[in-house]
Amino acid sequence: MPRATGTFEVKLAPQSSDAPGLGRLSLDKHFSGDLTGTSKGEMLAIRTPVQNSAGYVAMETITGTLEGRVGTFSLMHTGVMNRGAPTLNVNVVPDSGSEELTGLSGSMLIIVEGKEHKYEFEYTLP
Repeated sequence: MPRATGTFEVKLAPQSSDAPGLGRLSLDKHFSGDLTGTSKGEMLAIRTPVQNSAGYVAMETITGTLEGRVGTFSLMHTGVMNRGAPTLNVNVVPDSGSEELTGLSGSMLIIVEGKEHKYEFEYTLP
C-alpha cells in the first residue's frame, strides 16, 4: 500500500455553539510533503469532568496534490482521550475523491511532536 508522509500546519478558530460543554472549532490546514495543499473543516469536542477524558469528531476537505495526482478528498476524524490514553482514527470518506483522486481510500496517522504536526497517509487509488 502506498504511503505519503510530510508535515502540516493547523490553525484552529473557536466558533459559537449553543450546546453546553461542547466546543466547536474551524480547521484551516496547510500540507507539505508527499501531500501538498490546503484543507478546511470543522471540529466538535467535549471534555468530561474526569481529567484527561474527552472526545472529538472532525470533518475536513483537502484540495491539493497527492504524489503528483490533483484533486480533492475528505477525511473524517474520531478521537477519544480515555483518562490520558489517546485513540485517533482518521479515514478517507468513501467516494469523496475527485478528479485524479477519484476512488481514493485510506487512513491517516497524525503524529504531534512538540509544536510540529506530521502525517503518514496509507492509501489506495484505482
